Amino acid sequence: MKLETRLLKAFSSFPHEVYVMATFYRFEEIQVWQKARELTRKIYKVTSQGPFARDFGLKDQIRDASVSIMSNIAEGYERSGTGEFKQFLSIAKGSSGEVRSELYVALDQGYLTQTVFESLSRDALEISRMLSGLMGYVKGSGLRGTKFKRD
Repeated sequence: MKLETRLLKAFSSFPHEVYVMATFYRFEEIQVWQKARELTRKIYKVTSQGPFARDFGLKDQIRDASVSIMSNIAEGYERSGTGEFKQFLSIAKGSSGEVRSELYVALDQGYLTQTVFESLSRDALEISRMLSGLMGYVKGSGLRGTKFKRD
């Protein structure tokens, strides 16, 4: 799937940020996938330390949710149809909300400092907003994906 270059103004709560929709040919080139990968790295790091590391249920749940964000972006892209891509982006967005919710649990249990909580929550919220922007772009692009190409 090839997406054209376009400028998207991010949401009103991020008035100074502008995201560029660049052409990409692999999911690894998608900026929101890259940010989700970085969030996953941070989640794994923070959950492998102190009492958080011993709370296997919460640790596994938040790790799974963060991996789900990047995995659903990749899987949706590789499906080569824009309808499926949008569906998987929506699932990824839900997983971003799940990560944020589980961060509250971790904060309430004393596993995270307020500073770490705010940083990770901000990252997850930015990913969610980027996913919304990408979903809107894909919906309005008129592109149907490579699986609909006729030779």
